[in-house]
Amino acid sequence: MSLKIYNSFSRTKEVFEPINSPYVGMYVCGPTVSGESHLGHARPYITFDFIYRYLTYKGYKVRYVRNITDAGHFEEEGRAAEDKVSKKAILEKLEPMELVQKYTNLFHWGMQQFNCIEPNIEPTATGHIVEQISMIEKIINEGYAYVVNGSVYFDVKKYAENYDYGKLSGRVLDDLLENTRELDGQEEKKDRVDFALWKNAAPEHIMRWKSPWGEGFPGWHIECSAMATKYLGAEFDIHGGGMDLHFHTTKAK
Repeated sequence: MSLKIYNSFSRTKEVFEPINSPYVGMYVCGPTVSGESHLGHARPYITFDFIYRYLTYKGYKVRYVRNITDAGHFEEEGRAAEDKVSKKAILEKLEPMELVQKYTNLFHWGMQQFNCIEPNIEPTATGHIVEQISMIEKIINEGYAYVVNGSVYFDVKKYAENYDYGKLSGRVLDDLLENTRELDGQEEKKDRVDFALWKNAAPEHIMRWKSPWGEGFPGWHIECSAMATKYLGAEFDIHGGGMDLHFHTTKAK
């Protein structure tokens, strides 16, 4: 019997056919280790553990990549975006990497309690800054990102001129433009729907790296893009994670 899976792009169940059978590449966006994991975090990892087991049972050779987000997952509350790891490290009076190790260990402990199999590769965002910078440079060179005051933003409108930006999420760009709320300190963006690929670090920001645009830190969308591409290539079979990934995971006409 053929294996059928739900394709978020076509919104239908389709017979699963790997790009390069019998090999299967599966990337699952891992936790942001700025605090304790909860059952909401456990759900996707248990789900994809089941998928990993079943694909292996069916005879596929699966490369399962699940990252650790240990920097760059921020909410833009203004021009000085706050990295969740840096913010929590200050509250707990720990070095950021101490905090990351503490909560990574707790996450692994939780997965062991659910008897989840470890992924084949578990890359960290901070271990792939070079790859992220390289990918951002490529996006800038292709005309889909711009630099302002040491930060780099993805130009959603420009991208939408050539590709159907909302195809995967099912949302229309005009609706996004109409319903995206205004935030203070966002005037350096061309448009409020644009999002940061790289953020300029304020003097007090702990986690920072050198880049062609100045010292800063990456946005979380570029992190997974860089890590997935490095270990699975530009195209792979399954990308798993939360619903928030739908908005930045398409390059469809």
